[in-house]
Amino acid sequence: MVIPSIDLQGGYTVQLVGGRDKALDAGDPRPLLRRFSIAGEVAVIDLDAAIGTGSNAALIEELVKQAPCRVGGGIRSVNAAIRWLDAGASKVILGTAATPEILKELPRERVIAAVDCNHGEVVVKGWREGTGEKVEDRIARLRDHVGGFLITFVEREGRMVGIDTAQIERLVKAADTGRPDSPRVTIAGGIATADEIGIIDRLGADAQVGMGLYTGRFTLHDAILAPTTSDRPDGLLATVVVDELGHALGLCYSSRESVAKAIELQRGVYHSRRRGVWVKGETSGDTQELLRIDLDCDRDALRFVVRQRGDGFCHFKTDTCWGNHAGLAALERTIRQRVAEAPAGSYTRRLLDDPTLLRAKLIEEAGELASALDPSTPDPRGVRAAATNEASDVLYFALVALTKAGASLAEVGAVLDARSRKVTRRPGNAKP
Repeated sequence: MVIPSIDLQGGYTVQLVGGRDKALDAGDPRPLLRRFSIAGEVAVIDLDAAIGTGSNAALIEELVKQAPCRVGGGIRSVNAAIRWLDAGASKVILGTAATPEILKELPRERVIAAVDCNHGEVVVKGWREGTGEKVEDRIARLRDHVGGFLITFVEREGRMVGIDTAQIERLVKAADTGRPDSPRVTIAGGIATADEIGIIDRLGADAQVGMGLYTGRFTLHDAILAPTTSDRPDGLLATVVVDELGHALGLCYSSRESVAKAIELQRGVYHSRRRGVWVKGETSGDTQELLRIDLDCDRDALRFVVRQRGDGFCHFKTDTCWGNHAGLAALERTIRQRVAEAPAGSYTRRLLDDPTLLRAKLIEEAGELASALDPSTPDPRGVRAAATNEASDVLYFALVALTKAGASLAEVGAVLDARSRKVTRRPGNAKP
């Protein structure tokens, strides 16, 4: 798959040739990250911190809250790595600090070792000094301690001269531990065409690209689709559409043209087998904001992650093509409708209009849930039934409070995901 790269220098997105000469300045990284993150994780590299001439930390702290980012550049200690993981980085990239002594203190699956090489030799100090160590040897030394490798071919970096498939194949094999959790290799440097991204994917690695995207040598939609294949005569790709919570909304089809327009508009755009390219909601008003495009494991189907607007995904005005949501998603939708149209006197309307009542019910129901688990006061319904019923009450009132604040279950999920990525844990003791 493709990993778009944003290299930062002085607060701006830049591209260097050979790690030294600035080839272009792409400006503010924020809109770039929004577009690039449609492809998934984005590599954000602090060149100033790497070289030792400054820092873009404050800017990167903004970016990691906006989208999943692999953060690298100037991370030279356990504490620095943990700070970025706690800040929200999906992964950290360590260069010279990627030693077994440091790596053993970090969560393996979230650490990438950067290995820069010039004609097969590992180089350090801004790619200016050789180490005499072969890339394969460095990989073998670190592969039990990291979740991935970022291999940069310095002699090709920024020059878009093409890839060496035989060399990439050797490095992927070198990283293979024979276990399911073998580190994933990411290749950077020299990638000149979208087709090469597909070749790298078939070799079992990912492609980190910058210059090709910034110069227009290839497009983001070409980069995303490069690994895919279709078994259909018309070349369309089956596309499962899901919301932010992962609920399947329906099945569509995508073409190269529809994916290009989806990325351009950042909306749900698909290919109808009867009408051709169509923008979801253009006539109905039930539009979609495109958040991400994922490839399946066989590279023959897509998943569009969208934020659905309006009455629902289906033309029958239901949440999904299989009917309406159930459970919490259904409750959230009902409460949202009540905000706009709840009749006077309804209980949800009372709660929305009376913050004192809502606060009292939140406290009351949370206490009843705690009591359901207290063995000294057994509930005649049994612990399981009592806890289920009381938790349902708590969730109802919590959703009313959430909706009143203008927030959503998807936002709660994002907060929980962010918390799960923290390495440093608070004790969680009760407040006085």
